[in-house]
Amino acid sequence: MTDKKEQLSIKKYWHLLVDYLRPQKLRVSILATLLLVGIGLQLINPQIVRFFLDQAETQSGLERLMGAAALFMSIALLHQIVQIAVTYLGENVAWVASNMLRTDLALHCLKLDMSFHKRYKPGELIERVDGDVNQLANFFSELVLRLGGNLLLVAGVLIILGFQEWRIGLLTTLVAGIGVIALDRLNRLTIPRWQALREADARLFGFLEEWLNGTEEIRTNAAESYILLRLYQALRLRWKKILAAMRIQVLVADLPHGVFALAYVVAHILGNTLFREGQMTIGQVYLIFYYLEVMKEPLWEILRQVEDLQRAAASINRISELRQVQPTIRDGPGVNFPLGPLGVAFEDVIFQYEDDLETKVLHDISFHLKPGTVLGLLGHTGSGKSTLSKLLFRFHDPTSGVIRLGGSSPADDGRTDFFDIRQATQSQLRQCIGMVTQDVQLFQATVRQNLTLFNEQISDERILEVVRQVGLQEWLSSQPKGLDTFVEAGGKGLSAGEAQLLAFARVFLADPGLVILDEASSRLDPVTEQRIESAVAKLLENRTGIIIAHRLGTVQKADEIMILNDGQIIEHGQREQLAGNPESLFYRLLQTGLEEVMV
Repeated sequence: MTDKKEQLSIKKYWHLLVDYLRPQKLRVSILATLLLVGIGLQLINPQIVRFFLDQAETQSGLERLMGAAALFMSIALLHQIVQIAVTYLGENVAWVASNMLRTDLALHCLKLDMSFHKRYKPGELIERVDGDVNQLANFFSELVLRLGGNLLLVAGVLIILGFQEWRIGLLTTLVAGIGVIALDRLNRLTIPRWQALREADARLFGFLEEWLNGTEEIRTNAAESYILLRLYQALRLRWKKILAAMRIQVLVADLPHGVFALAYVVAHILGNTLFREGQMTIGQVYLIFYYLEVMKEPLWEILRQVEDLQRAAASINRISELRQVQPTIRDGPGVNFPLGPLGVAFEDVIFQYEDDLETKVLHDISFHLKPGTVLGLLGHTGSGKSTLSKLLFRFHDPTSGVIRLGGSSPADDGRTDFFDIRQATQSQLRQCIGMVTQDVQLFQATVRQNLTLFNEQISDERILEVVRQVGLQEWLSSQPKGLDTFVEAGGKGLSAGEAQLLAFARVFLADPGLVILDEASSRLDPVTEQRIESAVAKLLENRTGIIIAHRLGTVQKADEIMILNDGQIIEHGQREQLAGNPESLFYRLLQTGLEEVMV
């Protein structure tokens, strides 16, 4: 079982390296070559020192000694230049690879189902996408190459020591072997502890994100003591995980001291004996100790690299777990939705959340909405109004039943442009549906970028035309840089009404065939609401619309009214007919004016 786990880990390392270093194969090849050159230079220089000492002992000419000294300094200088180049290339490779991985993970998270995002807090995902990837920067740059290089350097030193004096080479190799075996045993204990620490970090970041987002609510409800208690618990858990990891790490840190103590003892005893017996020169004795010093630095580096590899292994495992999570909502083969207003049909739609299969959020929902029709959707909070819109966007798929979009009603004969939305790609589907909600997400970018959602193909003339349509021209004229004005994250500095108007402008620019307004004017004051009434009328012109509302006044523009209750349609018909029918629920609501019954 252990062998299988080790093979899987090596496989994870290898695949990750290949995937993100292959695009930089030229840089990686140069980096590997420079590392090998550096190893060669480190092995050659001690031989020059041995030659210098032996020549000095035999009183050779000054010219030969000066030549050896000059060669030694030249190689040492060249080695430093190589090290600088290795550091530069390594950092470059690391940042490119880690940024590619960070981008892939972020895109992967964006493609996952909404159920996944309900399970994990944004702070936890940030820690995985950013924190865990940061741990891999060294892994991508130099860790594997340097670890391999240092092992080669140690092997080279041991081989040369064996050639110089086989007994010293053999005993030193045995001592080094004991150290490697001990490191491997400790490594198996350490990796799970570092992984547990990374998970504790993720939970801490998730809590901090939740706390920061709810600061106002926490203060108004005097919940500071509760938050501090949870912070204490999260920090204490993290401290325990650090302690568990560092207890093993202390043993790892002390190991090289024992290894080198044994190596120096062996070298002193045998070196002294052989020198006295005349079997070794002073240069050879010095060479043995010099090589032990040369070996000491890579062994210390191996220690640090093993520690980095342990942390990298924990992060790799967590990243692999995240990458293994796959969306259940898949793209269809693709369809060509017709231009212009789209018809909508729900056919016997039932929906239940996967984690609550006993409760039906929507059941037996069937209706047809002809192209160009505006539907007013009413109902209590929790009646299923917003769920209906999420199904249209395929944030979820129905448990059973079919949802169709197209240029006609499916009942019309001879039309073939009415499709099950599961046949479309998600990109196609979301290009033909626009939505404005109560909460507007504004990005830390320019006004232009916020309106176009970073689509550079939309011209400024088109943007300015839409700005005029939604009544934002005066606001935009007051901005110091017009469309290039920078908007703070979350729309800081904008009123709720201005933010909402920007959201309306986005939908205008996207020009979808179906528009969903999910209580889109609830945040607007009466004056601002009046400003956008004409814009909303234009937005719904020659488009199909679904207006999800709590207030009856919001659905005055609707052609049809649908009322939901507990996930079922309890009334659906033409607005004028329902408004004039004393038996209808909509009529009674209009007569009483009790809009709060819909909340």
